[in-house]
Amino acid sequence: MQLETVGYAVDEGVCRITLRRPDRGNAMNPRLTKELFETVVSCEIDPSVRAVLIDAEGPMFCAGGDLGAFAHADADLPRLLKRMTVDLHAAISRIARMEVPVIAAVQGAAAGGGFSLAAACDIVLAGHSAKFTLAYTRAGLAPDGSSTYFLPRLVGRRRALELMLLNPTLSATDALDAGLITKVVDDAELSDQACALARSLAQGPTGAFGAVKRLILASANETLESQMELEASAIIAAATSDEGREGISAFLEKRRPNFTGC
Repeated sequence: MQLETVGYAVDEGVCRITLRRPDRGNAMNPRLTKELFETVVSCEIDPSVRAVLIDAEGPMFCAGGDLGAFAHADADLPRLLKRMTVDLHAAISRIARMEVPVIAAVQGAAAGGGFSLAAACDIVLAGHSAKFTLAYTRAGLAPDGSSTYFLPRLVGRRRALELMLLNPTLSATDALDAGLITKVVDDAELSDQACALARSLAQGPTGAFGAVKRLILASANETLESQMELEASAIIAAATSDEGREGISAFLEKRRPNFTGC
């Protein structure tokens, strides 16, 4: 697929997926959501990819859905929204279940679907200028993009309802305090720090990272005993893998492990 609205590059084990509609605030239209899904699948099946970085061109991370496109769709709006949500939700499902860690680097506004996309990533870095708002109900719309799944788990039911019903705009510091993001950095350093973090994670034990993601995702629907059973299976699998053997040997030999050689 010829990419027009999403950039895709793999370097040193890091797959960088970049939203590229800066003139529209990187707002999501059918082309962008389709390309987002295609690029997420491409990096998921590429064995050289050990970490993923999702960022955006221009002053804004993502303004959410392209309401202009919605308005011009007229009678075709249900079909347009179905196409977009199918692709967006498939992309987010793959992000959540991908073996490797996924980082979001957020600058400027992350609104609506942009907020949802960031919330679905494993680690979120935000510049000091970043702003977060859901804004769906402000436009008479219901939330999508996994926000009703991830936000109650991140901030609790009461705060999630506040974010979705009252649509407050959170600063980067507010979002950090609420547990929505991982770290706030200087705007000028956002890209460099996000890339450095992605490269660092790409040197880590991707099998163990994948196990962490699966266990955390499963934990909301398991009992204590069933979750511990999953943990037992995961640590046995990890300990007997090439990465596990390398990590244990490196610890005993007091050296840095070489997971990329496993």
